Amino acid sequence: MNIFERLKEAFGKKEDKAVYLSGFQKSKDSFLRKTDSLRHHFKKVDDAFLEELEIILLESDIGVETADEICTNMKKTADEYVNVSWKWALNFVLQAMKDLYEKEPDQPVLFNEQGPTVIFLEGVNGSGKTTTAAKLAAMYTAQGKSVAMVGADTFRAGAIDQLDAWAQRLHIPCIRGRENGDPSAAIVDGCRYAKENNIDILLCDTAGRLQNKAGLMAELSKMNRVSAREIKGSPHNTWLVLDATTGQNGLRQAQIFHEATRLTGIILTKMDGTAKGGIVIAIKRALKLPVLYIGLGEQPQDLRPFDLDSYLYSISKGLSDVA
Repeated sequence: MNIFERLKEAFGKKEDKAVYLSGFQKSKDSFLRKTDSLRHHFKKVDDAFLEELEIILLESDIGVETADEICTNMKKTADEYVNVSWKWALNFVLQAMKDLYEKEPDQPVLFNEQGPTVIFLEGVNGSGKTTTAAKLAAMYTAQGKSVAMVGADTFRAGAIDQLDAWAQRLHIPCIRGRENGDPSAAIVDGCRYAKENNIDILLCDTAGRLQNKAGLMAELSKMNRVSAREIKGSPHNTWLVLDATTGQNGLRQAQIFHEATRLTGIILTKMDGTAKGGIVIAIKRALKLPVLYIGLGEQPQDLRPFDLDSYLYSISKGLSDVA
């Protein structure tokens, strides 16, 4: 059984098949269109084929180093076989993507058994951070957990009002920071509220300005300190929210945040709006951080836990010559 057949078998057991397939439609269509053209001209794994394949991988935002590694390893492996088919080549790419992602084991999400679990959400304006906070709140509420949100993005006009509106829709408390005020003060208020009201999950929508790296580091460092002072070990998770449509620019944002604070995971929003699904692999390779959730639509239920096998199958489904 080749990798495509294994992915297909595993995907068939998933309950959220339709969400994944529609969410990755653009990435799949782009991948199919480009690889179909390559398939028609395929004769063997030679320099011309590898050059075209590398371009396709780069256009999917998989990253230069990753694309080069896949093509180099394919050439070495293909040289050991007399007859190499198109089916073999495409399965090689899928297996390589899976192996590269799984090379660094994912760290589990941490939950505080002694009190509230504090989760910091970071990200630049427009990344979908505030909406993601609401979607996470809906997810945890559906799991039977008590949830509160903290509006600590005090510098973006309307951010706190937007979060508060979501909280009202979800019937959960929102601890509001003061517009243009100190975001750390909002974190303190949120932590104290969570302790006093036995909240399970405290979602903190933090500021995410990139104009000044030193200022960002100081701001995030202070929020970390005051959170840890109020609730031991917090923040227990610090997740960066990235707009998947920004591609390699998003990866550079992630690198800056990762240097400024201790990120523990990535949430990719607007995956349904990009044809460049390779950014998932690029982020894992560059930052060694797990992609925890992906946004595959506008509705709260469209924020899905990331599943590597479902992702690989969704972007390659329809390649009738693979299996």
